Amino acid sequence: MPIYSMTGFARTQQRVALNDRDQIVYTLTLKSVNHRFLDLQLRLPSGLDALEMELRRVLKEGLVRGHVELALAVERAAQQKSGYNRDLVAGYLEAFQAARDEFGLTGEADLNVALRLPGALQGESRNNGDGDLAALAESVKEQIGPLLEELKTMRAREGEALAAILNASLDKLAEATDGVAALRPEIEQRYQERLTQRLTAATGTEFNRQRLLEEVAVLVDRSDVAEELARMTTHIGHFRELLQSGGELGKKLDFLLQEMNREANTLLSKTGSVSGKGTRITELGLAMKAEIEKTREQIQNVE
Repeated sequence: MPIYSMTGFARTQQRVALNDRDQIVYTLTLKSVNHRFLDLQLRLPSGLDALEMELRRVLKEGLVRGHVELALAVERAAQQKSGYNRDLVAGYLEAFQAARDEFGLTGEADLNVALRLPGALQGESRNNGDGDLAALAESVKEQIGPLLEELKTMRAREGEALAAILNASLDKLAEATDGVAALRPEIEQRYQERLTQRLTAATGTEFNRQRLLEEVAVLVDRSDVAEELARMTTHIGHFRELLQSGGELGKKLDFLLQEMNREANTLLSKTGSVSGKGTRITELGLAMKAEIEKTREQIQNVE
């Protein structure tokens, strides 16, 4: 099963025949972007309330998350009869003749001028009746299924690209984790030596050396990052498994990243005071956090 991005677009244009010479042309558009929940915004012409409810039902059944906009734009493609406003044109001609006679002028009225007057030319006006709206609604209901599948296909392609980016980030996280694991024995040795020196300086030579070594061992064990590294490796593996399984992943991946970020923070707090190779561990820990943050930004668009 693929993973789905919440970014997608689909569009279709259809014609609905009403009679021998009249038809409706409409454009149905679906667009989606990321959102925490499923947020539907529908823009339909008036009089299509029942259709809107049906479209909402179909979208809710087919999508899980995302801000989804559906727009229906309608225009009538009719072969309308052209006519003119007889009263308006007649009034213009009468006014022209009256002004010409009153002032003793010459010239003839210009029909082109008369027809350019506002409202002079008229088309046969028609209103969308119930029958027209019913035909339009029926056609839209037939098209919403294929259009939704087109949107989901695009979201799946975007999701495939996201999965490649996420896997690349996981590779870098795993590399940094392995780097810390390789340095861990040396860091433990350095930490033990430093603690031994400090405790010896504080207690003097009369302090029981065996007790000293036991105390150092306890402190070193508390500062060991083996558990953090093991959990980080487990989280990375689980993350990969989820990407492989596909489906609705966004919230699950976000939770995993929170856990991974917690492990990285603990690792940094435990090793921050160690000099030498500890500096390298700090660099690797910061690299982990950077990759986790980049991954978090990417999964905001995963359904």
